[in-house]
Amino acid sequence: MQALTGLLVVSVEQAVAAPLCTARLAEAGARVIKIERPEGDFARGYDTAAKGDSAYFVWANQNKESVVLDYKQPADNALLHTLIAKADVFVQNLSPGTLQRAGFGSADLRARHPRLITCDISGYGETSAATDMKAYDFLVQAESGLVSVSGGPTELGRIGVSVCDIGAGLSAHAGILEALLYRSVSSVGTGVKVSLFDVAADWMTVPFLQSEYGQGAPARQGLQHCSIAPYGAYQTADKALTILSIQNEREWQRLCETVLFLPELVNDPRFYSNTQRVQNRADMDQKLNAVFITLTASELRMRLLDASIAFGALNDVAGLARHKALRLRHTMTSTGQQVALPALPVQFTHMTNPKVHAVPGLGDATDRVWAEFEAQK
Repeated sequence: MQALTGLLVVSVEQAVAAPLCTARLAEAGARVIKIERPEGDFARGYDTAAKGDSAYFVWANQNKESVVLDYKQPADNALLHTLIAKADVFVQNLSPGTLQRAGFGSADLRARHPRLITCDISGYGETSAATDMKAYDFLVQAESGLVSVSGGPTELGRIGVSVCDIGAGLSAHAGILEALLYRSVSSVGTGVKVSLFDVAADWMTVPFLQSEYGQGAPARQGLQHCSIAPYGAYQTADKALTILSIQNEREWQRLCETVLFLPELVNDPRFYSNTQRVQNRADMDQKLNAVFITLTASELRMRLLDASIAFGALNDVAGLARHKALRLRHTMTSTGQQVALPALPVQFTHMTNPKVHAVPGLGDATDRVWAEFEAQK
């Protein structure tokens, strides 16, 4: 058995944040009915990389039933109300107020169905002055300051995956699980609200505190850590980049003695602590680079391994696909073709791990769900 077997989730969802949240619920055994407009979730058209399906859509929509409804039409509106009446969880990420105006406001739904858990995912929340702003991942990265601390010293950089969408979806998933635990002891459903901006702002806490109370927000460092040194990418004689990380003074000593063969650096006042190393990063890097440029990446990594120093190769996506730690799972696209994708990050020992189901075609379950829930009225 899976943890959420027997639970019904109804989701009016689009893009990435809400679909990823409900995908995780489906993977835990919940039945997820995905409500789509007649034209479908626009994430279906982001690309065609997954053998004709969108890579985003394949990732975030496995194990679901797609039902096409136009809730502005009386019959479809009534069916959606019937679905929600039977549901344990209702999730939505349309623009704030959209479903409220259609009669599906979360507070009203919980008043009508006291055990219902509702989850509203928005860009900037529902009460701020920014409510009317369109909120997509890159925009929130920019508005929250994430972009300002990403990239190289002379160039801003978008974080390369949709981190605000992903973070909001996973935060919503965690909130729903907490709400289910609360309901198990209180028999009362609750509302869960998550915004992309709140998630990004939470992740910006360290730069925020440094800016408000310290010496200012960290400058962009490219492939170096802004507040730990050495922690970054170093080039060897074969032009390969290796990222190494020193987290404490024991590791610094081992790096100096076992990797660099420069034991005198251990007690050099410029490098005696992490604070000094950050302040004197250029001098420190000059010492490191003078040694590393005489080694191949293989030789450097062997020394780091022998010294028990954390390191990693700077891989590209093709390197990820060949990585010895990569686990894969397989799913079927909406047209029945098999694709491989990275395995789920959580594995269980005493619960059934998720089964693989296909990505739904638009409206695949519409007739079946109509028949099932009309019969239950």
